[in-house]
Amino acid sequence: MVKISVVINTLNEEKNIERALRSVTWADEVIIVDDGSKDSTLEAIGRVKSLESRVKVFKHKSQGYVEPARNFAISKASGDWILILDADEEIPETLEKRLRQIPEKMHQIDFVEIPRKNIIFGKWMKASMWWSDYNVRFFKKGYVVWSDRIHIPPETKGKGLRLEQDEKWSIIHHHYDSVSQFIERLNRYTDIQAKELIKSGYKFKWGDLITKPAGEFLGRFFANRGFEDGLHGLALGLLQAFSFLVMYLRVWEMEKFQTKDMTLNELKDVKNKMGYEIDYWFKYSNLSRNPFKKYIQKIRNKFS
Repeated sequence: MVKISVVINTLNEEKNIERALRSVTWADEVIIVDDGSKDSTLEAIGRVKSLESRVKVFKHKSQGYVEPARNFAISKASGDWILILDADEEIPETLEKRLRQIPEKMHQIDFVEIPRKNIIFGKWMKASMWWSDYNVRFFKKGYVVWSDRIHIPPETKGKGLRLEQDEKWSIIHHHYDSVSQFIERLNRYTDIQAKELIKSGYKFKWGDLITKPAGEFLGRFFANRGFEDGLHGLALGLLQAFSFLVMYLRVWEMEKFQTKDMTLNELKDVKNKMGYEIDYWFKYSNLSRNPFKKYIQKIRNKFS
């Protein structure tokens, strides 16, 4: 009989952890690694009595993001197969049954990519790069290793399986439930990402304050059809663009706010570049169902 361990990392997850745990009461073992929660996360874990004898809790010093603690958590699991679950996620019954069959019936498979159903501001985001959001989350122990860098996909070996892009095979991810939560995480993540940019050799260029956020917005809203998510798509596209702006400003800050001269010709070059990109996506995206078409037309005209 194949033993399945569920691994969950926590940091101030008292509002979410019970829901996550109740969705994996079928697991043989649940490993929880807490990064120093200041709320009632640990007390909430104890309230799921059906898992009480199968839950093991460990502590880990927080580094502001989950990746450094993930490999540590996996090392504490004794299962043949590992399921990685974030505290703000849950496993629906349909996905549970599918996952439990894989180790028993598909012996050639070593890891599984699972789609995620991201619920943001109360809505399932079906565009804007939020769906199908595949993640390697189920694997034989020893076949998947995470980097210590933020938001980097894990290294895998062996043969993988990608589940069909279907809601019933998806992890339900209760992502941002407020703008404040988005900004709080943005503040934490952009600091880490800026440091990694500098470590990679990046040198601040003032033009990136315009082109990088704009490129992020255009990519999400046009290339990945964020407008199909309506106002939610517009809001998330702008928030993601803002996160890019903050990240590059933080690089500038880390370079001691060095003075950078700008000429009108340089500004014109940046303006022309962005005007070309806006025009491209306006022309090649099907905007017939886009409720923001008239506003996008105004933006396009300003860059023409």
